[in-house]
Amino acid sequence: MLVAQVSGEITKISDSLREGGFFEKGDILLSIDERDYLADVKIAEATLLDASQALAQEQARSVQAQQDWNRLGQQGEPGDLVLRKPQLQAAEARVISAESALEKAQLDLERTKITAPYAGRVMEKMVDLGSVVNINSAVAEVYAVDKMEIRLPLRNRDLSFIDLPEDYRFENAEDIPAPEVTIISELAGGSEWQGRIVRTESAIDDNARQLHVVAQIDDPFGKHAEGKTPLKIGQYVTAALSGRRLSQAVVIPNKAIYQGSYVYLVVDGVLKRQEIKIAWQNQDQAVIESGLAQADQLVLTSLGQVTSGVRVSIATGTGSKERAAAILKAGTASGERL
Repeated sequence: MLVAQVSGEITKISDSLREGGFFEKGDILLSIDERDYLADVKIAEATLLDASQALAQEQARSVQAQQDWNRLGQQGEPGDLVLRKPQLQAAEARVISAESALEKAQLDLERTKITAPYAGRVMEKMVDLGSVVNINSAVAEVYAVDKMEIRLPLRNRDLSFIDLPEDYRFENAEDIPAPEVTIISELAGGSEWQGRIVRTESAIDDNARQLHVVAQIDDPFGKHAEGKTPLKIGQYVTAALSGRRLSQAVVIPNKAIYQGSYVYLVVDGVLKRQEIKIAWQNQDQAVIESGLAQADQLVLTSLGQVTSGVRVSIATGTGSKERAAAILKAGTASGERL
C-alpha cells in the first residue's frame, strides 16, 4: 500500500499509475504540490544562516574574553562564564537545530514525489489529479513483479513424502535443493509455470487444519511469460509438487482398490479379499504401505458383487489391452516418483 508522507494537492500522475499498469523501480508515480515545501526549505536555510552567524559571533567573543583575561594579568584559568562558554554552547545548539530543520524541510520536499520502491504492477489507484491527500493517505495498492508467491495447502498424509524447506534458515540454505513445483493456470487453456518451494509456514492453518507451504515463481511477467496467460493476484491455480523418490515402492492403480481399504488377489485360482493400508494416494495411483507383497496376483478387472473363495481364471493374451489380472512387482531401484 503506497501512502503519502506529506499533505497537499496532487499535481501530476504517471501514466503507469493505473489498474494493471507496470512500473520500474525509481519511477515517479505521482507528484504533490511542492510550493509550500520549497518555501519551508528557504526558511530553514535562512534560519541556518542566522544561527551560523550568531555562532561565529559567540566564538569571536569567547576568543576575545580569553585575550582580555591574559592582557589584564589575571591569575589562574578563567571560568566558563568569563569565556562565555554557555553562550557558545547555546549558539552551537541553535545551529544543530537549524541544520535538522533544514534536513526535515528537504526531506518533506523530496516526499512530494512518490517513487516506486521496486518494479511492480498496480492493483488499485485510489486518487486522481487534483485530489488533496493528507499524511498517511493511501494513494495506490501495488505488488512486485520480480517474484510471485503462492500459498499452497498440503494434506497431512502428504507431509512425510515431501522434503519441506524447514532448514533454510542455516548458513548453507543456498545449497539445499528446493522442491520443484509446477503451477497450472486454469485461465485461457491452462498455462504452466515452473517454480520451487521456498519456505514452510510455522503453524497449522486454524480453519483448514493443514500446513501451508509457499511456492515462488521468478519473473512471472518477464521473458518466461511469453505465450502464457499472466497469473492474477487472487487467482486459483493447481500445483503439482515433486515428492521424495521411493525405492522398491508398491504402486497400484486406484481402480483395483475397493472402499479404500482392500483389493482382490488370485491365490491358486481362487479370489481372495486382501486388506491393505495405503501410504499415499493421488487421483490415479496409490502407494501401498502393507498388505501386498512381490509376485502377488492383483485383480485389475473391476468386479461387482463378489465374495472371497470364488474360483476364477486369468484371461491372458498378448492382444488384449488390459489383462484381467497382473503380477504385482515391486518398483525398480530407481523407484517411483510421487
